Amino acid sequence: MKKILSLSSEIEAIRIKEILDINEIPHLIRSFYDSAYDGIFQNQYGWGVLEADESDEERILKLIKDS
Repeated sequence: MKKILSLSSEIEAIRIKEILDINEIPHLIRSFYDSAYDGIFQNQYGWGVLEADESDEERILKLIKDS
């Protein structure tokens, strides 16, 4: 798995997840939220990241751009 895209919000993550699920592209959306630190890492690093196989990167970025 490779980091494909940084995500800025939960809404963006949900939208991208739907696009990738419809196109049956395996992926992982990882949030930087940690309840022990009350979300402090999200303030520093953004909401989270989209990870997927490197071979799917070009297709993923095209699908997101076209949506």
